[in-house]
Amino acid sequence: MDVGELLLDAFGRIRETTHAVVDGASGAVLAYRPDPDANTIAWLVWHLTRIQDDHVADVAGAEQRWLAADWRERFGLPFAPGATGYGQSSDEVGQVDVDGALLLGYFDEVHDVTIRYVGSLRAGDLDRIVDDRWDPPVSLGVRLVSVVNDNMEHVGQAAYLRGLAERHGVV
Repeated sequence: MDVGELLLDAFGRIRETTHAVVDGASGAVLAYRPDPDANTIAWLVWHLTRIQDDHVADVAGAEQRWLAADWRERFGLPFAPGATGYGQSSDEVGQVDVDGALLLGYFDEVHDVTIRYVGSLRAGDLDRIVDDRWDPPVSLGVRLVSVVNDNMEHVGQAAYLRGLAERHGVV
């Protein structure tokens, strides 16, 4: 297995789990909060997609789909254009009240861009420094592993919330 295949598998697993969480979920399930300060499935999927879009676009030298493909307008969220969800308040989390088709439409477009990019990578590419604001500077490999980790963490949280919502009779 080469590095491109490894990354394709990792991002493919994120896609499978994201679809399993969102497919068939009602608006009530996507907006479910076990307490007033909890994240929602809708926010978690939007946020993980924004992180993937932002970070992969940056390392690939491409435009974020959020802005270039008018996803920001389609979502109609009152956030700054570059917002990814990082550091948002509980009130802001609650403002991501969108349906599953919109979430998955944006996610799938970002995923397709990511797959095209990571599928072209070779082992030596991963050593390229993509962010020198850190000590040590961040390589492409470290940045992509960070995205995979962040995405898997958040989609796992979303899967847990879906199960919790269903056990509590949210339909």
